[in-house]
Amino acid sequence: MNGNLFAALSSRIPEFSKGHRRIADYILSHYDKAAFMTASKLGESVGVSESTVVRFASELGFDGYPELQKALQEEMRTRLTAVQRIEVSFDRFGRDEVFKSVLLHDIDRIRRTLEETNTEDFNSAVECILNADRIYIMGIRSSAALASFLGYYFKLMLPNVTVIETGSRSELYEQLMHMTSKDVIVGISFPRYSRQTVYAINYAKDIGAKSVAITDRSDSPIAVRADKSLLAKSDMVSFVDSLVAPLSLINALIVAVSIQKKELVSRNFERLDRIWEEYEVYEKNGGEK
Repeated sequence: MNGNLFAALSSRIPEFSKGHRRIADYILSHYDKAAFMTASKLGESVGVSESTVVRFASELGFDGYPELQKALQEEMRTRLTAVQRIEVSFDRFGRDEVFKSVLLHDIDRIRRTLEETNTEDFNSAVECILNADRIYIMGIRSSAALASFLGYYFKLMLPNVTVIETGSRSELYEQLMHMTSKDVIVGISFPRYSRQTVYAINYAKDIGAKSVAITDRSDSPIAVRADKSLLAKSDMVSFVDSLVAPLSLINALIVAVSIQKKELVSRNFERLDRIWEEYEVYEKNGGEK
């Protein structure tokens, strides 16, 4: 099923049967709960059978209820407030087995990223970065940590790397004012998507610069505008966004770029090792006093 799931449900309510209408109404009103219900539980909540819920998913064009549930979880992440996210996390995890549950969810996110990410798209994004005169990196709010990590290593490896740090739209364009058509911007954004990052991608497009989006889905606001997209799963395991898979993808991006720029990176780190040694940046004794 393509497009916005909630919009599709709303538009089709008049044509649904009575039972299907009750399911649609419940999903639209209680999407934060419905997204994590089994077909049996959802049916019980609205007063219909499990088989009715399964047929409802098929009528919407899904292969089965699990596919509908997955689509609902993806859509809902852009709508939940912080308070709703907290409530969802309490419903899903409670007080027990939090450590195990969160780590297992993160493992699954990495597995799905590996299965669904196109290797050709990854290599194409690497080439786009390598061919740029200047590299701009942008991530806002929780994605700022990812942008900072990527920027830290790119600055060690490459010249002309800028991490955009901005709190307003005017500051954004001030930091992009020297961008040219020979540059590239790496925009990082996950639900709820940052409007500032969308502005930056749009600006790059307007002046003919290249853009690489690191995001969670091909129809996200930055992916549809970017020249290249790298997709990483970041499903919400609580009110905290899971950024483990995106960080793993960024690690791969850093390594891929370093391999292509092996000689330059080697020279840079030889210099850095001398500087770190001379100015005693790192402890030599493993923390012994």
